[in-house]
Amino acid sequence: MLVLAGAGSGKTRVITHRIARLMERGVPAHMICALTFTNKAAGEMAERVGHIVKEQGLGGKHGAKGIVISTFHSFGLMVLGREKKSLGGAFTIFDQGDCVSAVKEIMSRTDAGKKLDAAAILTRISNAKNAFLSPEEFEPREGDEYDEVTKVVYARYQSALRSFRAFDFDDLVCEVARLWKDRPDILDRWQKEFMYVLVDEYQDTNRAQLEVLRLLAGRHRNICVVGDDDQSIYAWRGADVRNILDFDEQFPGAKIVMLDQNYRSMAPILAVANAVIEKRTDSKYKKFLRTDKEGGEKVRLGVAPSPEAEAAYVAREMRRLMREEQKKPKDMAILYRSNGQAKALEEALREQEVPYRMIGGQQFFERKEVKDILAYLKVALNRADEISLRRIINYPPRGIGDTSLERLTQNATAKGWTLWQAVERCDALDGIPNPAREGCKQLERVVADMRKKLMIDRLKANEVARWLTETIELRKDIDATSTSVKNAAKRWGNVEGLFGIFTRREARVEAKGNDATAEKDLMNFLHSLTLQMSDEEDDPGNVVTLSTLHGSKGLEFDYVFLIGCEEGLIPHMRTLEVKATDATVQDIEEERRLFYVGVTRARKRLDLLRCKHRVSRGKPVPRTPCRFLADIPEELTEPFEVKDAVVMNTTEMAAGATNLLAMLDSLGGS
Repeated sequence: MLVLAGAGSGKTRVITHRIARLMERGVPAHMICALTFTNKAAGEMAERVGHIVKEQGLGGKHGAKGIVISTFHSFGLMVLGREKKSLGGAFTIFDQGDCVSAVKEIMSRTDAGKKLDAAAILTRISNAKNAFLSPEEFEPREGDEYDEVTKVVYARYQSALRSFRAFDFDDLVCEVARLWKDRPDILDRWQKEFMYVLVDEYQDTNRAQLEVLRLLAGRHRNICVVGDDDQSIYAWRGADVRNILDFDEQFPGAKIVMLDQNYRSMAPILAVANAVIEKRTDSKYKKFLRTDKEGGEKVRLGVAPSPEAEAAYVAREMRRLMREEQKKPKDMAILYRSNGQAKALEEALREQEVPYRMIGGQQFFERKEVKDILAYLKVALNRADEISLRRIINYPPRGIGDTSLERLTQNATAKGWTLWQAVERCDALDGIPNPAREGCKQLERVVADMRKKLMIDRLKANEVARWLTETIELRKDIDATSTSVKNAAKRWGNVEGLFGIFTRREARVEAKGNDATAEKDLMNFLHSLTLQMSDEEDDPGNVVTLSTLHGSKGLEFDYVFLIGCEEGLIPHMRTLEVKATDATVQDIEEERRLFYVGVTRARKRLDLLRCKHRVSRGKPVPRTPCRFLADIPEELTEPFEVKDAVVMNTTEMAAGATNLLAMLDSLGGS
C-alpha cells in the first residue's frame, strides 16, 4: 500500500495507527518493523505507538515491546551486527568526520585533487554506493575534475575501510542488500522475522533502501509506505523521487490511497501552496490540499531594496509580534535557501534582541571532547580501529607528532601490521624518537588499563570514562586550550553530558536485567552513538528558528518568513548554470518542491520576501523575482514595500538622540 499524504495531513499518524490496527488484528509485535529517516522521528513514532498500544490495551503485558521502530541506518546496523560472523567478525562504524578524514588522507597521497574538497569527493562516493556502482563501475563525467579524482579515491577508500574492519553510513544499507542477495538463507530468516514492514517519508528513499525493502517484503508482500512526492527534496544526497512515483511498478498490485486534507495551514497559505505545486511537470499524481481552516491573513509578498533591509524588516516585525501581540519566539521561523543568507539575519536579530537558534550547528556527538572520549573507548574495545586510534594517539599531547605518526604508519604498512601493532612494537622500529617511544608506551598503558577495567573488572562505561578523563588529565587540557573560562566550562559540561548519557544507558540496561558492562553490548551502544545525526538537538527553548529550506522539512510554525525569493537563490544558481537538459528540468522541479516545503511550514501567517539588489564583487546587482512567485495568482497575495534599512536605522538613531538630550536636560546637563 502507498499512502500519498500531503503536507500537514498526518503522515506519522497513519503509521502509528496502522501498527495498532495490526496488533488489534493479532499480529505479534516482534513481527512489525517500521522505518524512517531520523532518530528524532523514530523516537517520536515509538512514543506514539507505545501510548496508543497502552491506551487500547494491546499486546498483553508486553505492550509494544518487540516492535522495531528505527532509522534505515540503525536497522542496517542491527542486521549487520547479528550477522557479523558471515561478514568476518567484529567491525566499527565510521561517522561523517571519520570518512572525510579517510578521504583527505588518501587525497594527500595522490598527485591529483589535493586542493579539492574532500567532502564533495565523499558525496560522489556515497551516491555511487547507493546506486550500487563499484569503484570499477564508476564512470567520471567528461570534464568533471571531481569525478575524475573520485574514480581514483573511491577504490582506495573502500580498501581502507576493509583494512580498518569498518563500515560507513552508506554500507549500513548497501551491505545489508548485498548480504541478503548473496545469502538467501540469511534473507529467509529476516523475512520470517518481519512479516509487516512500514516506511515513513518514503519519498526520501534511495535505490539501496528500495532494494532492502524489496528483498525484505519479497515473500509476504506486506509493505505499507507513506510519503509525499511533492516533498521530495533530497536528490543531492541520493533520494530518488521515482521510488514513490513508480511504487505500483516496484510492488505490483499495490493499493494507492490519497490523503489530501491539511490540518496545519490556514486557507490562504494552502491556496498559495497549491498554486505553486500545480505547475509541477514530473508527477503522475495530481493532488490539491484542502482545509477546514477558513479565514486568515493573505500571504504577504514583500520587496526590499537590499538583504540588509530584508533582514532588518524581519527582525523588527518579529520584535513587534513579541512585544505588541505577545507571540512566542518559538512559534516563528525564518527560512532561506542557502546558509550564506543567515549572516545579515543574525546581526539584525541581535540588534533587535530577538533570541534565536540556527538549525545545522555543531551537534553534541560531533564536539571534540565527546569524540575524544568515545575514540578511547572504541580503541579499548577494538584496537584495529585505526581512525579512532589516530584521533587519540597524541591527545592529550604525548610526544607522538605528525612525523612520528607517519613513521609508525610506514612501518605498519611495510610489515603488514595494524597501526596499533606498530605502537606496541615501537621499541623495535627504526626512526622513532625517544619522546614518541615513551608516548606510545603511555598510550599502551592507558588502553590496557581501560580494557582490563571493561572486560575483566567489568566496570561500567561511565566509571571507566571518568577514570580515563582523570588519568589523561582531560580537564587540564580543556582549560589550557579553551578560548575563555566560559568556553572551558561549556566544553567540560559536554564531558559531563556524556557521563550522563552513559549513566542513563546503564540504568536502562540494568532495568531490563542485562549485563550493562558486557563488551558486546557496549560496542553496540558506541555504534548507535555514531548514528546520532543532526536531528538530535535538545529542546532549544523559546527562541526563533533560523533554517535552510532543507532543514525545515518536518517542522511547522505559526509565523514563517521565507526570504530570498529570487532567481539564483530559489531556484539555486547551480540548477540554472547547466545547459538545458532533462537533468536540469528535474533539478528545477526539485527546487519547486523545495519552495513548496517552505510555504507549507506556515500555520497562520506567511511572508515571502525578495530583494531588488544584492552586492556582488562590490557592486549592487539587480535581482529577478523567483519564477515560482509568478505561479501565484495576484488575488492570493498582499504586496508591500520594505523601507531601506539605513533610513530606518537613522530614524531610530535620531529618535534615540532626542530622548537622550531630553534626559540630560532634565538632569541639568549640557
